[in-house]
Amino acid sequence: MTSEIHQGPLHQGALHESALAAAPAARRKTWREKRWERRRRRIWFEELLGWILVPVILLGLYWATVSVLALFGTTPGAVIDGVQILINGAR
Repeated sequence: MTSEIHQGPLHQGALHESALAAAPAARRKTWREKRWERRRRRIWFEELLGWILVPVILLGLYWATVSVLALFGTTPGAVIDGVQILINGAR
């Protein structure tokens, strides 16, 4: 009685051809596609950076203004009141 089990290496011909036919062909991206992807990544990065840095910069400017006014012994409210008096008094 003989065994039907194959002992040697498998034949790759038919299996390999069907696998190649089923798999999509991988193509390299053109330089325009690569450039477009770099631009998209840069735009997202800049947008994210803007959403983080703009509030930080505005808050820093506010603190710097309050600190400079405190250094001169005044407050933002007192400066605003003084400007209003100058504007209303000039009329």
